[in-house]
Amino acid sequence: MVRRGSPGAVSPLAATVLCSLLTAGAAVADVYKYRDAQGVVHLTNVPKQSAGEPYALWRKSEATKPKGWQDGYRVMPRLVHDRYVEPVNRFAGLYGVDPTLIRAVIHAESAFRPEVVSPKGAGGLMQLMPATAARFDVVDRFDPEDNIAGGVAYLALLLEMFQGDRELAVAAYNAGEGAVKRYGGIPPYDETRTYVKRVMQLQAAYAGAG
Repeated sequence: MVRRGSPGAVSPLAATVLCSLLTAGAAVADVYKYRDAQGVVHLTNVPKQSAGEPYALWRKSEATKPKGWQDGYRVMPRLVHDRYVEPVNRFAGLYGVDPTLIRAVIHAESAFRPEVVSPKGAGGLMQLMPATAARFDVVDRFDPEDNIAGGVAYLALLLEMFQGDRELAVAAYNAGEGAVKRYGGIPPYDETRTYVKRVMQLQAAYAGAG
């Protein structure tokens, strides 16, 4: 944790530690701050979240930023049952993932549009980032079958990692498994929380539709 020694001033030691937090920490941790009654600013990457020290998120790590999700349901508010049925069902069976969850993720991520690219570079039906595509041997993120194969493989890994908890797996799909582990639950990002609610709503709707 870093503390500035007096209001409006930064000690050389604090400045050095702060620099380390913002450079090394930018890749691996979020940074939080609060200002106490004396006006002293406190910075940390491990907030206590107590009433006496009410830290608030100050700077998000690149590793925990969500991937720029745009709500696919706003583009296509009706359920879609007749697109990519064969690959969704095939990879659902191969990886042991509920096909209604796969369909819900595709709907939320891309509204079933295989050409979509997010502001942060996620692409295709299940909006795979380039690193995620490479991780699961996806050659062409914009090929529907290749994209679904990689996205379902990732969902299967996340479901196993979080012991079958769909909400945590879906949160990790949006914000990364590291963020979910770091926070011990759904990260406190508005985008991720909205995303989890949307996917769960869509999954329930697809399941209820039979």
